[in-house]
Amino acid sequence: MNAEARGGRSAQLKHTGLRPGWTTGACATAATTAAYTALLTGDFPDPVTITLPKGQTPAFALAVEELTAGAGETVAMAGVVKDAGDDPDVTHGALVRSTVRRLPPGSGVVFRAGPGVGTVTLPGLPLDVGEPAVNPVPRRLMREHVERVAAEHGGTGDVEITVSVDHGEEIARSTWNGRLGILGGLSILGTTGVVVPYSCSAWIDSIRRGVDVARAAGLTHVAGCTGSTSEKTVVSEYGLPDIALLDMGDFAGAVLKYVRRHPVARLTICGGFAKLSKLAAGHLDLHSARSQVDKPFLAELARRGGADETLASRIATANTGLEALRLCEAANVPLGDLVAARARDEALSVLRGAPVAVDVICIDRAGVVVGRG
Repeated sequence: MNAEARGGRSAQLKHTGLRPGWTTGACATAATTAAYTALLTGDFPDPVTITLPKGQTPAFALAVEELTAGAGETVAMAGVVKDAGDDPDVTHGALVRSTVRRLPPGSGVVFRAGPGVGTVTLPGLPLDVGEPAVNPVPRRLMREHVERVAAEHGGTGDVEITVSVDHGEEIARSTWNGRLGILGGLSILGTTGVVVPYSCSAWIDSIRRGVDVARAAGLTHVAGCTGSTSEKTVVSEYGLPDIALLDMGDFAGAVLKYVRRHPVARLTICGGFAKLSKLAAGHLDLHSARSQVDKPFLAELARRGGADETLASRIATANTGLEALRLCEAANVPLGDLVAARARDEALSVLRGAPVAVDVICIDRAGVVVGRG
């Protein structure tokens, strides 16, 4: 077996022995696809197959379906039970429903929050205030699948999609949604459609194995990535092969400590601005349950970068790290670079003089580089 087959992100997941699952966004897309198909044909496809951003084509069984006619229109509803695999996800087993009705030609796709799906009430998220908490990638997936169904069955693709989650408001109490100003329920999430399961011991072991494979292949440059978007960024920046990519997830400390004992010439750390601001503040575990974005810390960094007290106060009370970053971008304060530089310093501190050069790249949710250090 060659090194390419034994290393990299997909090999890490296989090595853990953990079963991946599907995001709420993937479930909502499957439910929407089934509902819109039934709206146009009268029949619900079951199971319903969708295509995810990386090309996977999972099939979902429908848990509920309903086609109702009345008041001059027909409405279709389908629901899928979320399977999070071996990840301890609070939404595992939740019933995600999509209700689809036709809109006049030219209306496009309109999203609504049904029972159990939250509404955005504060700035700093990738959605406008007042919008249903259905994140950008799930929205894109649903639009794409509506377009495909419309092309196949002669629809216009102009629909209203109402996403709901049974008991979602109750489940959301176990999340950070309330603190982020997402009220009334859960967020519909997912950038790849796949839930990557994180057992701490299993995933840390897979990180170590990834480093070992890269070293055995003679690589001198590896990258610790927090997810698929940051992985794409480092491939674009450096052209690194798959076996150079370490899916560190939230375990920045695990990567740094193992590379300290098993050095490579160069380590790139790439991740979302908010996550890497936690590393900059000294946290080695970046999971939201174990560390939070420290806005007063960001405000102090911004002061060092030229922010006045008015801006620093706004940063200290920002809703999210992304909002703090946008405030600084508007004022030409290089907060992204400051966070990246501080994260690099923290990484070097953990490496304790090991012969490893470190650089850090911060990105936003769209994968745009917002800071280098």
